[in-house]
Amino acid sequence: MSSDSIRILFIGDVVGTPGRQILQQQLPGLKKRFDPHRVVANVENARQGSGLTPDLAAKFLELGVHGMTLGDHAYRDRRVIPLLEDPAMPLARPANLAAAAPGPRVLRIPADGGCPRDLHVITVLGRIGMNLPADDPFACVDQLLARIPERQPLVLVEAHMEATSEKAALALHLDGRVAAVVGTHTHVPTADARVLRGGTGFLSDAGMTGPYDSVIGRDPQAVLRHMTTGVHTPYEVGSGREAVGGCLIEVEPGSGRCRRIQGFLDPPF
Repeated sequence: MSSDSIRILFIGDVVGTPGRQILQQQLPGLKKRFDPHRVVANVENARQGSGLTPDLAAKFLELGVHGMTLGDHAYRDRRVIPLLEDPAMPLARPANLAAAAPGPRVLRIPADGGCPRDLHVITVLGRIGMNLPADDPFACVDQLLARIPERQPLVLVEAHMEATSEKAALALHLDGRVAAVVGTHTHVPTADARVLRGGTGFLSDAGMTGPYDSVIGRDPQAVLRHMTTGVHTPYEVGSGREAVGGCLIEVEPGSGRCRRIQGFLDPPF
């Protein structure tokens, strides 16, 4: 790791109690290993696999998470709305939902003694294979970038999308304009971390933080019952082989462009 890089630790979708517990267990070691200036986590699955509550948000902050993002389950628990309306809460909803949806579209984490530059975090939903209606993610990010007053802002874009093709297309669309585009939502870590030609880091999916002895975080028996019979079956959060999925992004401080992006699964299988 370069000593003069800004290091951003991104944590993939934290799923239920198993995800919260493994994050609490492993995050101190990850901080020691990577020495990040900022920790950003997707927390939309924190409440029993779907949604976020005030108590859980407070726990993430206590763990040392600097910024939290949501996805297609953003409003699954309505107790999140006061959090999104609180300007002091470092939490953002997907930017390409309706303009009237509650919550900030850009999460700005101000520079301080721990990080020399403001970090702007933008999350957008995909439109391929997603149930929650969303506006054009490409145009949305373009518009938001144009509103950031800095000449070369430090920007992390989270692509909360089902299709890897849509994630890759967004990354190429933004190449050279943002530090990194990191995919979430599918809960499966990918091995394609790379820096694009224009200096934007890209990873199709950071994976989940939760139980990998499951069907993307859900109890296998319930999922199999539904898939083999067609009968609606409530999905509970699974358990077993818990790990933290995520990536480390190293950024050149002046240009805000990526030097290196590295995915990880901790503990490894």
